Amino acid sequence: MNTLKLIRWFAWGLIGVLSIAAAYLLLAPADRVGASIGGPFRMMAMTGQQLDLAAAEKNKPFAVFFGFTNCPDICPTAMFEMSQVLQKLGPKAKDFHVYFVSVDPERDTAEQLTLYISAFDPRIIGLIPSSEAELQAVAKQYRAFYRKVPTPSSYTMDHTATTYLFDRKHEFFGTIASDENETARIAKLERLLGK
Repeated sequence: MNTLKLIRWFAWGLIGVLSIAAAYLLLAPADRVGASIGGPFRMMAMTGQQLDLAAAEKNKPFAVFFGFTNCPDICPTAMFEMSQVLQKLGPKAKDFHVYFVSVDPERDTAEQLTLYISAFDPRIIGLIPSSEAELQAVAKQYRAFYRKVPTPSSYTMDHTATTYLFDRKHEFFGTIASDENETARIAKLERLLGK
């Protein structure tokens, strides 16, 4: 009888341990993914000056977008929509910046990026990686995808069409997807700015 009780006790203990392990495996990856998106980096801004993201955005929320100036639709649409949202948020977003990281530094010179960004809100700042290795490292930090795609006349870039949001502690807050409506965008930024 004692042996049977011992086996039952052991079985229930094993079930408990397995339940805890299963819960960890189901829940922890999301936490680890969120915690591992983003991070500080240095990159040349379209002004020609080196930008240190951690110093520039100390205790401030911000956003990062990966794109390129020859993008036919996704990038200009995302930047236009972000400009409209920033305007509608008014003074609440006066210190909020969106960093447009070029995934095409081969063509996106400082002059080209400055001209492109000038069509949008001044709180959008263009950044140009100095090398493919620098771009790869930052894209990996932010879990952003990009690749060069040949075209009959030249090439284009496939890339992540998401705006990454970060809070005052520079922790990943969420994203704005390309298909979200203006109401959802404003609500997310209001929550971020109020955090």
